[in-house]
Amino acid sequence: AIKVMTIISDLKKNSKTSQSVPARIILGSSSEGRKIIMEELGFQFEILSPDIDEKSIRRNTSEELVTAIAEAKTNALIPKITEPAILITSDQVVLCQGEILEKPRSKKEAREFLDKYAEFPVETVGAIVVTNTFSGKRAKGIQKSKIYFKPLPQEVIERHIESGKALRGAGGFQIHDKELKKYIDRIDGTLDSATGLSKELVLRLIKEVG
Repeated sequence: AIKVMTIISDLKKNSKTSQSVPARIILGSSSEGRKIIMEELGFQFEILSPDIDEKSIRRNTSEELVTAIAEAKTNALIPKITEPAILITSDQVVLCQGEILEKPRSKKEAREFLDKYAEFPVETVGAIVVTNTFSGKRAKGIQKSKIYFKPLPQEVIERHIESGKALRGAGGFQIHDKELKKYIDRIDGTLDSATGLSKELVLRLIKEVG
């Protein structure tokens, strides 16, 4: 695994010398889970939320879909960034029984999603795109995990929906929710990847664009 402090040190050193890697880091997401991951990595960062119509972007596979949406977020944010920066965008969908589940369009759909998960495992498929806005370099990668839930009580499902978190997360859930985490049986992969921002992948991509 790439050492976090080495990456941070390289960012600072390079920004003072060649300026090829800006020290300013921007997370192009309003996701609470991704914000938590960035904080755990130890980065000082800003948040910009891309305003795009994700539902208008369609592709044949889950990998192609999340990559296209993450790149669309990047393209929407770059014109708003006036100083050299490392821009990180991402997107994630959930697969259950071979069906792609994005953010639910209603509370009813969120409830239908969550009801499935006690019986069928949930696979998360995500893309991360990292761009050096100074050099124009861009790197991207795919992250995957599989989540096995214990049966979710209806009251837990209802609280997750009423909190608004279900409508903001792919597949109708946000895995960092304290109550929901109690009902995770196991994860094949890492929690950060399941959250939508693999630490190892994002650090590797930052290094690539430097």
